[in-house]
Amino acid sequence: MPLYLTEQDVEQLLTMQDALTAVESVFKAQATGDATNEPRRRVRARGATLHVLSGAVAHLGLLGLKAYAVAHGQARFHVSLYDALSGELLALIEADKLGQMRTGAASGVATKYLACPEARVVGIYGTGWQARSQLAAVCAVREIHTVLAYSRSAERRERFCAEMRAQLQINVTPVEQPEAAADGADIVITMTSSREPVLAGAWLKHGAHVNATGSNSILQRELDDDVIKRASFIAVDSKEQARIEAGELVNAVEKGLLNWERVHELRYVINGELKGRKHAQEITLFKSLGIAIEDIAAAAVVYKRAKEHHLGKEF
Repeated sequence: MPLYLTEQDVEQLLTMQDALTAVESVFKAQATGDATNEPRRRVRARGATLHVLSGAVAHLGLLGLKAYAVAHGQARFHVSLYDALSGELLALIEADKLGQMRTGAASGVATKYLACPEARVVGIYGTGWQARSQLAAVCAVREIHTVLAYSRSAERRERFCAEMRAQLQINVTPVEQPEAAADGADIVITMTSSREPVLAGAWLKHGAHVNATGSNSILQRELDDDVIKRASFIAVDSKEQARIEAGELVNAVEKGLLNWERVHELRYVINGELKGRKHAQEITLFKSLGIAIEDIAAAAVVYKRAKEHHLGKEF
């Protein structure tokens, strides 16, 4: 019988370290052909949009998909896991928390491989739900001591900083001007829904690493052209998906500032085929879009733990 797992089950069963290990492992599997990913597809009707991402991870023996419907500003997320041998449905998992964790983990893995080892200061743009896991993941792979946080809402900035100070036990400080968040930052995270750039390349210090994670629409841009021009190494989770969803990169290509040969998939850095950062003064960029195999890998952890702890409801 398949299991139905709720958001509460996911929160109980999945840690950030679990998510980091799962995402890094599945990228390695993808580099060897052991994991297959299909880009996001969207269909629309009566004002609602259904987004579907699918993939397979052979060594886990799993096929899966994440589907989420967005209507009137509300989204509902579910991951379906299938047995790769029998085709049996194993689990249906509520996946808002799972998606937050795996998105943070993807940035954490990129940071592990692309940021300077000595990185200690983070600047973050956006202080919402997803920003929390972004910061937690980066702090799990680097010894961060200072975070500078910017968003348009002073109230949300203050709340985010208080919460993350308590959670991470480090200095998390709100800043009033956007350029202040990048000032001196070794790692810069953008997690916004902005259609216009929130981060300017001129603000970045030499040696900075950027995780651009907030948008998966060709109509949105969190980074200005100077970020793209200054980046010595640009990585994505899926180049195929980036061509249709990465507004910053597509815009730069259309302007002749970038060609797709300069854009590399993170999996090849992780498995050692490519060297990302070559020296300490380079600026590196990870453009995260969110891909299905990340969801499947994280969902596999949740499903295994649920079976071990007898959680979830059979249906």
